[in-house]
Amino acid sequence: MLFTSLEFLLFLPVGVALFWWLPASWRLPWLLLASLGFYASFAIANLAYLGAIALITLAAGRYLSTSNAPRRRLALGAGIAAVLCLMGMLKYYDPLVEGIPWLPRIGLTAPAGFSFYAFTAIALMIDRYRIPDETAASAQQDLLYLAWFPKLLAGPIERIGPFTSELVRRAPMKPVHFALGGQLFLWGLVKKVVVADNLAPFVDRTYAIPGYAVPLELVIATYFFAFQIYCDFSGYTDMARGASQLFGIRLSENFRRSYFAQSISEFWSRRWHISLADWFRDYLYYPFMGGSRTALRMYLGLMIVFLVSGIWHAGLGYGIGWGFLAWGALNGGYLCVERTLSPVRRSIRVRLKGSVFVGFYSVLTTLLVFHLVLVSWVFFRAANLGDGVTVITRIWAALPDLPGLIARYPFTIEHGFLAALIVGLLSVELLMEKKGLRKRLSTAPRALRWAAIYAGLFALLLFGRWQGEAFVYMQF
Repeated sequence: MLFTSLEFLLFLPVGVALFWWLPASWRLPWLLLASLGFYASFAIANLAYLGAIALITLAAGRYLSTSNAPRRRLALGAGIAAVLCLMGMLKYYDPLVEGIPWLPRIGLTAPAGFSFYAFTAIALMIDRYRIPDETAASAQQDLLYLAWFPKLLAGPIERIGPFTSELVRRAPMKPVHFALGGQLFLWGLVKKVVVADNLAPFVDRTYAIPGYAVPLELVIATYFFAFQIYCDFSGYTDMARGASQLFGIRLSENFRRSYFAQSISEFWSRRWHISLADWFRDYLYYPFMGGSRTALRMYLGLMIVFLVSGIWHAGLGYGIGWGFLAWGALNGGYLCVERTLSPVRRSIRVRLKGSVFVGFYSVLTTLLVFHLVLVSWVFFRAANLGDGVTVITRIWAALPDLPGLIARYPFTIEHGFLAALIVGLLSVELLMEKKGLRKRLSTAPRALRWAAIYAGLFALLLFGRWQGEAFVYMQF
């Protein structure tokens, strides 16, 4: 039951209507039941995986709430180890033992969303260990925190404290909240089925033959993939946040017009998959740094974070994608170089402050950051590390002849249509950059709001691809 499916578009309004009709004491069980039903719609066996994570988390939580310090430390360590072992078994075991005849295969793969609710469980256990008073919740609230269906498959990775606060807030739902939730869901739906899913076929067929595709097509497909994955993933988040808000539960912002970032650190910490970046920062980077503030430890910590992120992406259960390690190493390297050059960057900004060149410098840094990320996306999208190297080397070899290749290339209506979708997306996001969607829509004239809604609906009807394309990040 994907967010883009007819089943979900029927499930959501029924679930919302019943939620607000039920007495307050029945609403939490209803949300839990709806979440379990949503996840079971993909495969009934999914509930066993979710149940295993829930049992580990609840068992650890029983001891994390005690005052016995050694027992609490043991419960935390055992709980995290159990979750990571289960994740490792499902994502990495079979591919790693391939070719070792005396080791048995388990024949299991991680179901959709497994990594996200596993990370959520680890966050719950660590936060409950660190700040038990601020993370107290009932067993039902813990279960809903793990299983809440809008964020279940691909985040955002919420924290138990803010999430529980949303559950107990019980503020009356106003029409404006329904409107904003619906508009956010609609915008995410447009990004997914109109932009991402229309870009996907061109990207797929070009990256399927990297050694034979025309170099210019590899360039075009790489640009298209950058916007495909952005609209696919941020579109999911927008739909998740919009759907959750219809129940009166606000989820954190996970994407913030990512390709307008002016530095790699801004891209990864404040614009792209913000909740995962916060997770790695709080539960991996800071513990690794400890009390040390040496440059060497900082650089090593940054590389470890991105290599671990690459390993997490690499284990798909049906093969190890080593290209993801290259993707992680590239971005970790970018951050290390950026930190080294930060005094130079600050000096340039100080010298340009107040001059007419500030805007030019901002555009230049934005384009540079985008293209650095673009290079790393090659290894993220390529079928394997070898294909990624092939794409990079063929594009690099063709760069001197690129103007001539563009002049001779037989562009089609498809190229124009897909480019127009990207231009339209960037135009909307540019309007939203200085004033968020919520504020812009709430203060806009009613006629303009309805015009935007009708434009989105017409785009879905005229250009939407409704073939049930799965979200890219569901595989992780």
